[in-house]
Amino acid sequence: MLLKLYEQNPDPRQVQKVVELLRDGGVIIYPTDTVYGIGCDITKARAVERVARIKGIRPEKARFSFICSDLSHLSDFARHVDNTTFKLMKSYLPGPYTFILNASNQVPRSIKQKRKTVGIRIPENNIILEIVRQLGNPILTTSLKEDDQILEYPTDPELIYEEYRDIVDAVIDGSYGGIVPSTIIDCSGVEPEIVREGLGEVE
Repeated sequence: MLLKLYEQNPDPRQVQKVVELLRDGGVIIYPTDTVYGIGCDITKARAVERVARIKGIRPEKARFSFICSDLSHLSDFARHVDNTTFKLMKSYLPGPYTFILNASNQVPRSIKQKRKTVGIRIPENNIILEIVRQLGNPILTTSLKEDDQILEYPTDPELIYEEYRDIVDAVIDGSYGGIVPSTIIDCSGVEPEIVREGLGEVE
């Protein structure tokens, strides 16, 4: 299904439809503050496997991130977040950044696999943030672009729907998406390190 949502005022009934779909193990495509993403409820192992299959990667090799509604989820899924890292995240989020942190034992096994880190996103997009708020826990996220795809990220939600309508359970039309992904900052070591320069500027 294709659902139209407006960032300034997402329709609560439509948001609830998406939340129920996620709770049932559904996979959705949605807008962020950077590119369109694809994801599911992090607690649904089969949905996580499904996202990996759609991306054409093995779950154990996938580098998925979480979308959280705010920093209150941080202590649940990341361990040993020092004051410097917390202040850094607080100054940049919500925004077009992914922070790599040391993963806690509460990260679902289907996502953590053998990895010791987890990516955390809080996009500056009210549509996906409201969905996560209503869901009550983070959603898994990965960009819609295929890893080996040379073409730029897809931006038109109607064209995205045409391509993925039989593959995912819902595409959320939040207007045109961007073509530049998030900036990735690795905070799992001693000093923060920029892994990928994306839309988010880093001073």
